[in-house]
Amino acid sequence: MTEEQTPAAVAETPAAPEAPAAPEAPAEAIEQVRPLGEAAKPDKGGFVWGTGRRKSSVARVRVKPGDGKFLVNKRDVNEYFSELQHKAACHKPLEVTDTLGKLDVHVNCHGGGITGQAEAILLGVARALKGYDPTLEATLRGNNLLTRDPRQVERQKPGQPGARKRFQFSKR
Repeated sequence: MTEEQTPAAVAETPAAPEAPAAPEAPAEAIEQVRPLGEAAKPDKGGFVWGTGRRKSSVARVRVKPGDGKFLVNKRDVNEYFSELQHKAACHKPLEVTDTLGKLDVHVNCHGGGITGQAEAILLGVARALKGYDPTLEATLRGNNLLTRDPRQVERQKPGQPGARKRFQFSKR
């Protein structure tokens, strides 16, 4: 503020013109997008869906209220996975959100190996829980269960035995 300007003169100066408002989307487009924090609509069977991927494995997960059944490819999760770490990975989103034993989980998974499938199921269950009850999203995200692991197998290079391995060099 200079000597010539008084506080009253500064208050009277016009404000900068506001930027024009962004054009609004058509009403049809707004209806198609689900607002944040709203639960997904269950399908005809009462299931909420979630998809998980890891390496080359894909898991399609369905969740609905029930007595705690957990089926993977129409088999019990404890029968499908023999390793304790894979069983624990599948149950982790349910344990973190305190919904273990309250929801039925049905999974169809294919591709990849056992570890890839277990981690794909983990992501699929977490996404299905987020659709089932949006208030669980903060808990799931806080435990890093909604983040897809982007790592993939590196391709094998031509003229070599693997992605990084090289044949032994012979000087003579």
